[in-house]
Amino acid sequence: MSRFHPTRNDLPEKARKEIVPLLNAQLADGLDLALQAKQAHWNVKGPRFLPLHELFDKLHAEAAEWNDSVAERAVQLGGVAEGTLQVVSGKTRLLPYPIDLTSGRDHLEALVDALAAYGRTTREAIDRAAGAGDADTADLFTEISRASDKMLWFLESHLLGAE
Repeated sequence: MSRFHPTRNDLPEKARKEIVPLLNAQLADGLDLALQAKQAHWNVKGPRFLPLHELFDKLHAEAAEWNDSVAERAVQLGGVAEGTLQVVSGKTRLLPYPIDLTSGRDHLEALVDALAAYGRTTREAIDRAAGAGDADTADLFTEISRASDKMLWFLESHLLGAE
């Protein structure tokens, strides 16, 4: 279990000790997602290079914001944000990103799968946070869920075009 720091946050200690690992699990997925988006950004090739290159960078930037909010919430609750590469590689629930992809469509398919999985775990986290009595963390996850669904829509819309 993570180390906890003293805080005057009045969320019960039992809830905080349940929520911080939940936040760190989502942080691991989110950091992995951000790196997958950068992998696609750097390596995409093909006729739709520029719009996909920019879209993948936008996903990275969005995920970075989500990750910052999740990590800061863990610390606000007296926990430790666990965002090192070693921790993330052992905790992420996302499938490994294939490093040999080049085509825009292949990158889109891989990122759609990763983002859909991230959206699913985020919605599960909403319910778990609410069940633990932490409406603020549930609200944070709800905000991230809406934003990740919007990014999923952006990515999926590109799959309807030809390549």
